[in-house]
Amino acid sequence: MDKKKIVAIIIIILIVFAIGGYIIVKNSSKPQDEKIQDPTEANQEINKDVNLDGKVQDNEVEEIKIKVDSEILNMKLEQNEATKALVEKLKQGDITVNTSEYGSFEQVGNLGFSLPKNDTQIKTKAGDVMLYQGNQISIFYGSNSWSYTKLGEITNKTESELKNILESSNATLVLSIN
Repeated sequence: MDKKKIVAIIIIILIVFAIGGYIIVKNSSKPQDEKIQDPTEANQEINKDVNLDGKVQDNEVEEIKIKVDSEILNMKLEQNEATKALVEKLKQGDITVNTSEYGSFEQVGNLGFSLPKNDTQIKTKAGDVMLYQGNQISIFYGSNSWSYTKLGEITNKTESELKNILESSNATLVLSIN
């Protein structure tokens, strides 16, 4: 090897050591009480309310159970103010609602409290669960068109199964988170 190449290699090595020494000195001069945050912790904190689609979750609970006699209906919740308030009520305990059959297409009953409403004209279908007048819950086994706030929909029963469960004159619903 000629002398020029050796000198160039030595200069490069010295520069690397000089930069490395500068970085060490600079980092050691930080105050001891300054916390360097772990980037994975920061990402977990940022992403705690974001679902896999990158959408912010409004409710931490996405589904509730509605027991009708011995039948369990799974209700997927809409993301709105009414369902947020309903989930908060359910965190305090189960909610029992006595309902009556109405119009040969729904069971409707008074919740005993009001929820925020954002009524819009909706054509319902079997499985829809609606808030009516802010304080009544309606579970549809048929269709109707009216102004409601949608709470969610039953996901584990067919239209004919819902009709068999709900078409009697009265029903007792027990709403729960689990």
